[in-house]
Amino acid sequence: MAVFSVIKLSELEGAKRIDAEYYKPEYLKVKQKLLQTKFVYFKDLVKEIIHPKEIKREYEEEKQDYLFLLAQNVRPLMLDLSEKKYISEEIAKQMPKNLLEKGDILFIRTGAVGDSTVYTGEPPKVIASAHILIARPNFTVSPYYLAVFFNTSLGKNLIIRGTYGALQPEIAPNYIKNLPVPIFSKDLIIKIEKSFLKSQDLLQESQNLYSQAETLLLEELGLKDFKPKYEKTYTAKLSDAFSAHRIDAEYFQPAYEEVIHKIKQYPNGFSKLLKHIENVAPDFDPTKYPDKIFSYVELADIDSSIGVIHSVNKVKGGEAPSRARRLLKEGDVIVSSVEGSLEKVALVDKEHDSCLASTGFFQFRPLGILPEVLLVLSKSIVLQLQLKKRCSGTILTAVPKESLRDIIIPLLPLSIQQEIASLVQQSHEARKEAKKLLEIAKRAVEIAIEESEEKAQEYIQKKVKS
Repeated sequence: MAVFSVIKLSELEGAKRIDAEYYKPEYLKVKQKLLQTKFVYFKDLVKEIIHPKEIKREYEEEKQDYLFLLAQNVRPLMLDLSEKKYISEEIAKQMPKNLLEKGDILFIRTGAVGDSTVYTGEPPKVIASAHILIARPNFTVSPYYLAVFFNTSLGKNLIIRGTYGALQPEIAPNYIKNLPVPIFSKDLIIKIEKSFLKSQDLLQESQNLYSQAETLLLEELGLKDFKPKYEKTYTAKLSDAFSAHRIDAEYFQPAYEEVIHKIKQYPNGFSKLLKHIENVAPDFDPTKYPDKIFSYVELADIDSSIGVIHSVNKVKGGEAPSRARRLLKEGDVIVSSVEGSLEKVALVDKEHDSCLASTGFFQFRPLGILPEVLLVLSKSIVLQLQLKKRCSGTILTAVPKESLRDIIIPLLPLSIQQEIASLVQQSHEARKEAKKLLEIAKRAVEIAIEESEEKAQEYIQKKVKS
């Protein structure tokens, strides 16, 4: 049944917006709820909202003086730095207003509008791209509380309501300035802030534990600090080109062979990847279950920093995209097959068992190898460079499934596998605890708005202790 609302001409907000989307009933209810609380407008809580200066795409992947923060790095209440870009100090000095300060609240300006977080000061020396709005707080209210509010269902709806444009939705600084923000007691705000900051500590711990797991693997293989040398000029035998059915120069890049040679030198031996995994075929058809709601995982839903699925989209089986042909199982490792996104690798946990996944992934089911070890191998240079070597195609360059038969992995002793697996498990558990704290903080704010501050206090006290 169609849902609609009727708005009087006098109620149009300055006649600046007359599109029906802006006056959807759920948006009007959210604003009405907030106007019934003790609130202030966001403009009274910030010094300014900065629209960062645009630059040409002169950033690089090699580490330089300043981290260049892209829109895809901004996630709900966290920074996802699995993909890092850098710029030189010389370029950074040309855009001083883009330099982040501790406590800055970041809003995605174009694209995935609605995602926001706060910059805690880590990592240092960060320059924001023009696709991010920087709200610089005046610290009359905790910026961490403000960021949590904007990530509640109410706060997100407020932001999304203000988007404009069809092909590439945008949000304007002036709109954000005039959003009502509920203000509660100092005690509740401090508790929200503590939950947020504790979650950030756990996220950092998660990153550190995963780094330890990868370091352990690379040290075992003699690959720690190993950097393949990409040659500008080199030769290959014609017979090798014929046997590989490849004549493109990239395939014969000596850097790839360096890694393969290192694996073959491993004292414990090596083996073909396909002897230790089942390469699951994408043969699940969700359209046979037209009314069933599935969770669907795409490349953009992967946090490749520690190899987890960070989000999903809900789709009905009958409306699922044609590429949604993988049915995931706990313990599977999904690995992007698309060049440019090969680092999108994740271990399927219990929460994402029976999710759908895109055919843009390989789906590796471990056989005689611990899933966490397969994850670390797949994310490290051990598999990444071998996959990159085998990419082919022009319009959409990807790894052909047939080429997996040539990929090799080291035969790690069980004791090493168990150490790696333990570190990965601890890493993923720390991230789950961080997400739990963020959900508690958001829900407490929602309860304070929808019911009472007293109930919000009771909720957060009970949940944080449990």
